[in-house]
Amino acid sequence: MKNFILLFSLLIITSFSAQAQLSKPPVYVGCDDVQIDDLNGCFSEKLKADVISEFKVPENVEKEGFKGTVNAIFLVTKEGEFEVLYVNSVYPELEEEVKRVFQTLPKIQPATFNGRPIDERYQFPIAIPLSDNTKKVVVVEDKKDIEQEIPNLENTLFPEFQSELNIPFVHQEYDDIIYHLNKSENTHTSSKPYLFNEVKPYIDLEAKRTKMLKKRETWGGRKLHNEHLALVKGKDFWFTLNPVFDLQLGKDNSDVDYTYNNTRGLQIQGSIGKKFSFSTSFYESQGRFADYVNDYAKVRTPPESYGVVPGRGRAKKFKEDSFDYPVAEAYLSFTPSKFFNFQFGNGKNFIGDGYRSFFLSDVASPYPFLKISTTFWKIKYTNLWMWMDDVRPSAVTNDSNFRKYVAMHHLSWNVTKRFNIGLFESVITNEESSPNGFDISFFNPIIFYRAVEFNRGSRSGNANIGLNMKYRIKDNISVYTQFLIDEMTTSRVFDGTGYWGNKFAFQLGGKYYNAFKVDGLMLQGEFNWVRPYTYAHGDTKLNSGHYNQPLAHLWGGNFYEVIGIARYSKERWFGNAKLIAGKKGFDFVSEGEDTNYGGDIWRSYDERVGDEGNEVGQGNSTNIFIADFQGGYVLNPVTNLQIFGGVTFRNFSPDESGDVISENNTTWFTIGLRSSLFNWYFDN
Repeated sequence: MKNFILLFSLLIITSFSAQAQLSKPPVYVGCDDVQIDDLNGCFSEKLKADVISEFKVPENVEKEGFKGTVNAIFLVTKEGEFEVLYVNSVYPELEEEVKRVFQTLPKIQPATFNGRPIDERYQFPIAIPLSDNTKKVVVVEDKKDIEQEIPNLENTLFPEFQSELNIPFVHQEYDDIIYHLNKSENTHTSSKPYLFNEVKPYIDLEAKRTKMLKKRETWGGRKLHNEHLALVKGKDFWFTLNPVFDLQLGKDNSDVDYTYNNTRGLQIQGSIGKKFSFSTSFYESQGRFADYVNDYAKVRTPPESYGVVPGRGRAKKFKEDSFDYPVAEAYLSFTPSKFFNFQFGNGKNFIGDGYRSFFLSDVASPYPFLKISTTFWKIKYTNLWMWMDDVRPSAVTNDSNFRKYVAMHHLSWNVTKRFNIGLFESVITNEESSPNGFDISFFNPIIFYRAVEFNRGSRSGNANIGLNMKYRIKDNISVYTQFLIDEMTTSRVFDGTGYWGNKFAFQLGGKYYNAFKVDGLMLQGEFNWVRPYTYAHGDTKLNSGHYNQPLAHLWGGNFYEVIGIARYSKERWFGNAKLIAGKKGFDFVSEGEDTNYGGDIWRSYDERVGDEGNEVGQGNSTNIFIADFQGGYVLNPVTNLQIFGGVTFRNFSPDESGDVISENNTTWFTIGLRSSLFNWYFDN
């Protein structure tokens, strides 16, 4: 027995020794004859000597007497070249100098594993003054170790990049992030918004912002173009305060003299420690929009209200024909470990890889929510509980909105390095369907909602299930799809009868990043198709809507559309072009006509036109074409403050026109100054 234990121990030791010999550090110039155990030390000393001898501290840094550490995270590539990944410095000039110095370094022998060249990641703490450099260059074993290597928050102008805050979900800004996530292994892109710390291992957003900084000597110049208005920070905490604006002036082809939006707001953000972050924003707004937007805002108007501004919330009358609409958003974000993030607040979420989503979009107004994100192995699991408001006059009692409750699960699984599958389910319930309000069963983070709904009865809730997939053809080309089932009778899907109970939606799209080798150009194509009566319910208080807008696609049900999008950005300049063409079936507005053709999710499907013969676009068939073009310049990347201009063309042609649905051709010009921190959709 003793001999067996001795033999087993020797085998283990031999195994570990063999494993150790499989890896070999990079060989710097002058280290060729050094023993393998001393290569790391030689690499550190030779590299540090070359960097320090070449490094020139910028004049303004010396003049201001800066003393501190510039942390550089760099890669020795499998080709033996140096690539700077991250530089943490309060001075952009120091970052540029680090990058310049690393470009002068010689090509060396790369690190190897089992005889094959590999990339190796290192951290170099460069002390200022240069005479204080005593620390070694050390290897970063894992991408996520970068978070631990970055020094305290006192050394950065932009502490949000090292926080658990959400990156504001704006399609233009997310294009570049998603491109870098697509290039990396085991990343999840469908559940948005992302956390800053979540994407930090894959894209250096702080370096991207630093490149955009302008040289401004005055306090006012720095605050306008580069910095937070106010920043208070310590070793393990920080707070920022910024004004936000959306000041627009425009003209459409209606009788009004001009359109406008006048939003003034304040945003406060911060972190306490490394695991807890918070954000709160308040907007005070008045506006008048193009006629088709104004008309939409006044449909299903709640009592003592002038309307609901799409995507923002309830409004009261301002002057003769404008809206006054305050908006407040806030959330707390807590990440106790690398596996979990908890958020509670009032805001928006999005699930999907397309411009539209059939699961959950950011079209509707902000809402209270609780979200738990769990990430492990190749899985990201998102739980969402949301509280929605039905503000239709028929639902409001005693000037109080009717409250309904929504629970969602989404599981994202990276099947391979290129192929991702997502499984989705949701349920909507309310106090009337459950005497005790939100049924405790729906708080279960892993239960199947469809089973709960079945056990409690079909009128107890509105459950949906779905599947989404994404395949990365190349690093810069991906295709995606979504398939949502509201209801489906399998035996009648392909029988050709147009059975009303087959309520589902289908999406297919693709994205092409850095298209045709043009950096910053993204092209996207998308097709969306939704059956009649999808998202509706027999009980209208259980539909998939909030504040008079759908939770998913803003067209509701009974339509198809084709979308083409081109986005381009370079430094602070940007431009967008979007074309949408589709057909939607509305209800007829003739006198005495009261049949539901499946396009209005606020009507009961019990009023349907028939059990069979239902097809997409039925009813008051309407051709819709929208062309939208925008361009601008980013004044301050901190709040994405932009000067912009745009034009929207919209053609809306129903078979039959009336007071509610009527033919409309709109040309809408707009210019303005805005803090672009959320998506605002006017393509309904």
